[in-house]
Amino acid sequence: MMASEIPRRKTKNFLIGAVGIGDTYPISIQSMTNTDTRDVPATLRQIGSLKNMGCELIRVAVPDQEAAGALAGIVRGSPLPVIADIHFDYQLALRSIQNGVHGLRLNPGNIGAKWKVREVVKAALERKTPIRIGVNSGSLEKNLLEKEQGVTSRAMVESAAGHIRILEELGFDLIKVSLKASHVPLMLQAYREAARKFPYPLHLGVTEAGLRETGSVKSAVGIGTLLAEGIGDTIRVSLTGDPLPEIKIAKTILRTLGLRKKGVEIIACPTCGRTQIDLEPIARAIEEKTALWEDPLTIAVMGCAVNGPGEAREADVGIAGGKGEGLVFVKGKIVRKVPENALLAALWEEIEKTKEKGV
Repeated sequence: MMASEIPRRKTKNFLIGAVGIGDTYPISIQSMTNTDTRDVPATLRQIGSLKNMGCELIRVAVPDQEAAGALAGIVRGSPLPVIADIHFDYQLALRSIQNGVHGLRLNPGNIGAKWKVREVVKAALERKTPIRIGVNSGSLEKNLLEKEQGVTSRAMVESAAGHIRILEELGFDLIKVSLKASHVPLMLQAYREAARKFPYPLHLGVTEAGLRETGSVKSAVGIGTLLAEGIGDTIRVSLTGDPLPEIKIAKTILRTLGLRKKGVEIIACPTCGRTQIDLEPIARAIEEKTALWEDPLTIAVMGCAVNGPGEAREADVGIAGGKGEGLVFVKGKIVRKVPENALLAALWEEIEKTKEKGV
């Protein structure tokens, strides 16, 4: 079976803003702003940058009433559906809905009295505002920790089930669920159990994954493993610091599994003793120039003119370096031989030709 044919787990389907969620829609990429939500211009600038990178859903923290009030301007100016992140205070949830957010992230069991939850659900039903139940391994209920004698996947799923039950009993089913952990095997087991138990879309992520280098590996292993099993409907790569790199990594995970056709995939050889060209700066230049391209294209960057074109014959277009010169090839067939310093220019020319031909 080809990667592009990975069967998706069947789920309930609905919209968050204009973005479809569930198995009948493409898997969506989400991120979260790290600006002060009360600073509307700064938050909108970051949302715009994330959107330009390929982000499709954005979550913002709502720690107080001032932040909740700022949501009106953020929602109005945002190019992406906005999800409000709420903890404990039902009034923040109500004001967020009133200010037009497209989704909520909250756990109804932490909101307090049942009447408070009922008020939030009533408002969410009126606006058709989906709610993501977000279970984190580091903040499980005390009674579950005591029952399981620690953090387990079963405790995480039981926590999610309790929050889901509260919403279902109030007639609410626009539900998305996440069960994040920083320990990848725990995260995998929790999501697998949830996929068997709940009919709702799942938002995948490895929480507190860390800095870019280690965090991208942990996220690729955790998120990628589940996606390869057909589990997952939205994803977020959670990295420390600037959220922009999260989007590139998320897109790469989806593209690697054949779950997303948009954008450029670069095939670059690891180099060896036969390499007679400084390949890394060439590959980096290509990566930087094509980072925001949306049209599907596979570019090969090979270090050996002898084997390169054949090894990368599935690429749409590519280059292979030699001593002082290199080859440009299209679909594995050599079309030009040029000096080394003209390789990149020749590559861009061939790419333009393929675009014109619709290849």
